[in-house]
Amino acid sequence: MSDGAGLSGELTASPGRAAPAALSVLTRSPPRGCRESALGQLPPAARPVGRVHGANHRRGLAAVQARQTLNLTANRREVELPGNQSPATDATDGLLRSAVIYGANASGKSNVIRAVLTLQQLIVGSAIATQQGQPFPVLPFLLDKASAEQPTEFGIVFVAGDRTRYEYFCAVTVRRVEKEWLVAYPNDRPQRWFEREYCAETGKYEWWFGPHFRGEKTEQKVWQDFTRSNSLFFSTAIQLNNDQLKPAFDWIAQSLIVITAQNNFNPFLTLSLLRQHGGTDKIIEYLRAADIGIDRVEILEEDNSGPVVSEPGQGITIQFSQGIPTGTTPPPVKRIRIVTWHKRNDGTENVPFDLSDESDGTRKLFEFAGGWVRALANGATLFVDELDRSLHPYITRFLVLLFHNKKNTNNAQLIFTTHDTTLLDSDLLRRDQVWFLEKKADRATHLYPLLDYC
Repeated sequence: MSDGAGLSGELTASPGRAAPAALSVLTRSPPRGCRESALGQLPPAARPVGRVHGANHRRGLAAVQARQTLNLTANRREVELPGNQSPATDATDGLLRSAVIYGANASGKSNVIRAVLTLQQLIVGSAIATQQGQPFPVLPFLLDKASAEQPTEFGIVFVAGDRTRYEYFCAVTVRRVEKEWLVAYPNDRPQRWFEREYCAETGKYEWWFGPHFRGEKTEQKVWQDFTRSNSLFFSTAIQLNNDQLKPAFDWIAQSLIVITAQNNFNPFLTLSLLRQHGGTDKIIEYLRAADIGIDRVEILEEDNSGPVVSEPGQGITIQFSQGIPTGTTPPPVKRIRIVTWHKRNDGTENVPFDLSDESDGTRKLFEFAGGWVRALANGATLFVDELDRSLHPYITRFLVLLFHNKKNTNNAQLIFTTHDTTLLDSDLLRRDQVWFLEKKADRATHLYPLLDYC
């Protein structure tokens, strides 16, 4: 996401709607014939950069039924705190470097983060991690009968590492992909590369490949034929060596980092970083900047053939099985012991502590380390659910300021949910960075910006 790449961001949900491009131009559409393209209804100039949208989506007690939009395009009227946005480029206006979402418990904050994670997992893994007939991991909004029978919609608009703006959309049910398309904007000119739509009348897919979508007709036919009903064409074409889609795919796979409330300690972030040359130094710099007294960190890793348990003072047991395709043997279980070193008060020597002996806040800060360091180093977009859990407000503020700092030269972005109202500070956040979630009378989530009331 460096050099202007990034997500301006919209999260949406709308059961049974045509493919959305912008909140201002999309309305409920009448039923269309199988061959009628939704893309022709959408004016390209109205499409913002960066959107993730999930339609008709429900998880837990919170629900997303109608279209919701989280837009990270900087508002031109907001001139305060210029360091809180990245500069405008040929591909996009300035993008916000952070955004915060507030809401009561069960208002749907976690659904915003889960929608991003679900879309990423579908794009990265549907061609390799699912088998024929295996259901998609989506659940419709069940509190409305009509919505329960409609597909779940996801979409994202972003600028990838090749400085091209992309807009991707898919609509899925538990059984199959109902619709999928991708539009690229090289030199800010829209090019529809591919589109597929399931036609209930024929029980088959209608396909369309644009003139700018590279590949011989025989190649396109192979990509089409190998795409299962329960896998995305985007995911399948990448597995079959489509180079044209690679910049967009790489941004989704590598520059979109999602930390949910259930899985803050992601071994593929913090531990992978520690294994890299210079990774420990980066994490130490991060921890020292937080001023929590840690002088250095030591990682001890060994095979663990015994029971998979974690005991105080005995390290953390982790099995590196995330993202392993179905049917693949997972790698061996590892016991990771993380030792932190603190200087004595007289400064004469360092004293070791097991990470399990540290405070909840220190452990949380360490767990976030991989995501923060990787995002800032690579210009990635980081989504975090419940950032403030177990953290002092000073530390939460510190984590946000890292993205506003002039050292964020790669224009990394942070989108997070929180209950910490001390962050509602005009010296920290602009009005266009603040969003709220509430549950309406129909028990569906409603997302709206602070700017609606300014």
